[in-house]
Amino acid sequence: MIGPQPFHAAAEKYARALLDVADALPVLIPPLAEALGFETLIERLDGLLFTGSPSNVEPHHYAGPPSAPGTLHDPDRDATTLPLIRKAVAHGVPILGICRGFQEINVAFGGSLYQRVHEVPGHLDHRDDETQPIEVQYGAAHEVTLEPDGLLREFAGVERVRVNSLHWQGIERLGGGLVVEARATDGLIEAFRVAAAPGFALAVQWHPEWKARETPLSRALFAAFGAACRARSRAH
Repeated sequence: MIGPQPFHAAAEKYARALLDVADALPVLIPPLAEALGFETLIERLDGLLFTGSPSNVEPHHYAGPPSAPGTLHDPDRDATTLPLIRKAVAHGVPILGICRGFQEINVAFGGSLYQRVHEVPGHLDHRDDETQPIEVQYGAAHEVTLEPDGLLREFAGVERVRVNSLHWQGIERLGGGLVVEARATDGLIEAFRVAAAPGFALAVQWHPEWKARETPLSRALFAAFGAACRARSRAH
């Protein structure tokens, strides 16, 4: 809500990464659930980016306990993205998930989430410090290890990279058919791909869209997503 009315919005950083690095035209999809016509939407779009958000997936979607008071939710987005993700993957539409998008792809494939990772024994505090300038919040926070046979290892060309970290929630149980691409030093899954997807289907917990041009792995990730979208466009 902005004032008394509902708005449909996306942070500019996502649009800029798509436009400047993926060489794709960003189009906002309003979270209007089945009124959108999922099948028609899938036919008309070359790819889908599921962005981060201040909101979290409602826990009833993964049989989780009630959220802590004050947790932001967006049931209209849940009703749009969760069914759209499975349909998009089945139709070979390239998908990329970031932060909330990463979490909702996991939920769409039957996985579950930790709602407060920093309270789980043995895990790091993955939250950002909101009292700091935004450049500090989005600065590199910890290392992730890239799986040897993964796409991200191929993109990065190295075993470990440092990433930013701005999330409370994280993967508890990995969804069916998802394959780990990266882990944090505490073992938390930080990236995965959809193993049997006929098209590009990858998701990361961190925020590669932040200054995407300046980070080699981010450039490679968005470039690969853009290439997959163009390949689908040519095929249609």
